[in-house]
Amino acid sequence: MSSSVNAATFVCGSCGHAHAKWAGRCSACGDWGEIADRPGRSESILSLVPTLQPLAELDCVKALPVPTGVEEIDRVLGGGFVPGSISLLSGEPGIGKSTLTLQLALRIARTDASVVLVTGEEAPAQVAARARRIHRRSVPSTLSVLDTVRVEQVIDVLGQHRPAMVVVDSVQMLSCGSEASSAGSTGQLRAVGALLAEAARRLDVSVVMIGHVTKDGSLAGPRTLEHMVDTVLSFEGDRSSDLRCLRAVKHRFGPTSEVGLFEMIPAGLRPVGDASARFLADRNAALPGSAVCPVLDGRRPVMVEIQSLVRAVESTPKLTAHGVVAGRLNVVATVAGRAWPDLLGRADVLVSAVGGIRVTDPGADLAILMAALSAARSDSLPRSTAYCGEIGLSGELRRIAAMERRLLEAYRLGFTDVVVPQSAPDGPPGLRVHRCASIVEAADQLNVAGV
Repeated sequence: MSSSVNAATFVCGSCGHAHAKWAGRCSACGDWGEIADRPGRSESILSLVPTLQPLAELDCVKALPVPTGVEEIDRVLGGGFVPGSISLLSGEPGIGKSTLTLQLALRIARTDASVVLVTGEEAPAQVAARARRIHRRSVPSTLSVLDTVRVEQVIDVLGQHRPAMVVVDSVQMLSCGSEASSAGSTGQLRAVGALLAEAARRLDVSVVMIGHVTKDGSLAGPRTLEHMVDTVLSFEGDRSSDLRCLRAVKHRFGPTSEVGLFEMIPAGLRPVGDASARFLADRNAALPGSAVCPVLDGRRPVMVEIQSLVRAVESTPKLTAHGVVAGRLNVVATVAGRAWPDLLGRADVLVSAVGGIRVTDPGADLAILMAALSAARSDSLPRSTAYCGEIGLSGELRRIAAMERRLLEAYRLGFTDVVVPQSAPDGPPGLRVHRCASIVEAADQLNVAGV
């Protein structure tokens, strides 16, 4: 074994900072006479030899998720938080991360489970005032607040009290004594994340950390922080809208395809139970430029209204997308401009998904096209007809995933007709399915675009 491995490490007794050699004064905290040697790495490694465990004898029940009671959170996590897991929640400032985690902590504490809130950014009195506003009842006695910015103190509390969950708001505020850099730096985040992850798995405590984001929307700090955790959650939304979306960017215990929807109200965040009814609540089907599509939000079908404005221009036409993928709008407008050059070949096209949702589903292509054709002709589409299908570059309609669930959702919302690609399955009794091979056939069938 090399001498570098056997060499002793000198540690400051005040802050825990490690030094390669003895010194009179600690370079991290500045204290004098506190540096002493400790056993070398080889001795530490020999004293921490792990025990082999037969895989067949391990208890799989410990890896099952525990429901939180917040339906939209459980939907995203595939049932709840797994004991011993560590999760990282990110989002823009003011989007509602602290409110969401506080509501989560209150809901879990109501089951008599112990929960600890580590409040590095807010005073405990501020957290208590927000908890009373959200809960509107007495705060459960099993919910406690720890006002500290030292990760060592957080781990001590975990070892002493063994809570069911710990919420850290935020991880950028915590610091580790063995790191000389300031809180929020790359070294501090790496050290804090590693210590919390180790404590969570060793003590079977679910840890939820709130993380800041940079100007471009990515998580602040080193990428290794995302690799350390089991789950990375993204809390998104437009500040001009009350809709908030919770997505799993990474999840070791389940899929990352689910999305949780919330509404921001004065009392906090309210889960959206019937998303389709919310998005269609104020729809005026008599106006031109409106089409409805059953899109997939995760694995859940949601009826969304697509609106469009079309204006003929002599100069270079412009495409503007709000709430839909600009690349999909470009494909739809290019294909439609070739099929109907007089209507859409030289026109500015504005397309918007109503309600604050962002539609990335290619199944919305046909609804985008029908809304644009309706706006160009100033004719409204049939009130009870929905449109669903991906548009190919040759103008053909192509089948998309989970068509059966989409048709059931359209029928549940009271739609009587749906225009789909040729290969689509039959819908429920009472829903007329109109199968079309191309966009021209879809427009001809409904007498849209005058062709």
